[in-house]
Amino acid sequence: MGSVSLKVGDGTARFKRASFCSSAVNVLMLFSVITTNLFALYAFTYSTKKDSQTTHLILHHTQKNISLISEQVSLILREIESSQKKLAQMEKELLGYESIDLSKPNVANELKVFLQHHLLPLGKDSRTGITEMVASVGHSCEKSTDLLSQYMNYKVNGPCPNDWILAQKLILKGCEPLPRRRCFAETIPKVGLQPFPFSLWKNVSEKIYSWSGLSCKNLACLNSKKLNRDCAGCFDIINGYETQKYVKGRGKNDFLVDDVLAMGSGGIRIGFDIGGGSGTFAARMAERNVTVVTATLNIDAPFNEFIAARGLFPVFLSLDHRFPFYDNVVDLVHAANGLDVGGRPEKLEFLMFDIDRILRAGGLLWLDNFYSSNEDKRRALTRIIEQFGYKKLKWVVGEKINGAGKSEVYLSAVLQKPARVR
Repeated sequence: MGSVSLKVGDGTARFKRASFCSSAVNVLMLFSVITTNLFALYAFTYSTKKDSQTTHLILHHTQKNISLISEQVSLILREIESSQKKLAQMEKELLGYESIDLSKPNVANELKVFLQHHLLPLGKDSRTGITEMVASVGHSCEKSTDLLSQYMNYKVNGPCPNDWILAQKLILKGCEPLPRRRCFAETIPKVGLQPFPFSLWKNVSEKIYSWSGLSCKNLACLNSKKLNRDCAGCFDIINGYETQKYVKGRGKNDFLVDDVLAMGSGGIRIGFDIGGGSGTFAARMAERNVTVVTATLNIDAPFNEFIAARGLFPVFLSLDHRFPFYDNVVDLVHAANGLDVGGRPEKLEFLMFDIDRILRAGGLLWLDNFYSSNEDKRRALTRIIEQFGYKKLKWVVGEKINGAGKSEVYLSAVLQKPARVR
């Protein structure tokens, strides 16, 4: 077997050299490990610090962007809310009645009740999309709140006050349409009415008319006055000029009914008379199987009741009101000095556009003795008419001597509406 030498000489020397080398290596390895760990720790610490700073910067910018976006969204929402409020206010102003201050102490309670919104009984209407009914009242009623409140001050389910003059005053002030009322209108017995067509030229008892608020209290008084340019003795349908009007002319400006109807090539069936006096034009047309609706007010005379007593159809409205007819349904529009709107061309233009709206293509516009006080007025009317492109079937400018012996210029014309293609 082998043996281990325990001699001090060689063995001891070899052991010392081995221990020294091993210790050096161990120290070097330990230093390397420590150095490596230190570098790793430094690197890790530096990287963590750098990542932390980067993360902090990213979070800071993100928060800043989110804050900026939030501010922008809030601004947009505020703008939308402001726009909705403005649109709602504009809608209220357009409706008109929302601008009426109902908090005033003198506002009638019935007016407040009428102007309330009323929900539809079955909810939203599938065809129109509306959910509530809005009361119809003229926008200009706001300017006459006191008169409107007086008009709406009555006993519910009782008799209406005899205030038709107040109603007409409101209409002439632009308060049209008037609000509805929950009272019963005064009933006047209509005795002695004649059957149609005898009613066209027969007088009836004067007791069937309402004379309250009028200076005249009978037909004789009315016939002694010139109520307007189109009504001088126009209530005398027995012996006066009304019996010859439209069938026998007194001058070149007086067109005859049969001549005008012939221009319509037999297509005149329904018509609209603006400011038709006592209804004589409608009566002449009724004799020729043409139905005419007459628009009139009761200025100084019971025009509406008198026209109705003749078996004709009156409509109580002013020329400021949009005509209550659908587009392109009327064959003939007859107008005399009702077109005179105080010398305001823009108002006349609006009126002419509404006439054009209801008149069908090929229909006739008959201007009957329109008073031209001066050349400028006639030129303005001519310019407005020409912009519609109507065909002039007949155009006559003539003079008449008035009651004071002075010469006056009148325009009479028959115009045909063209068929316009979009």
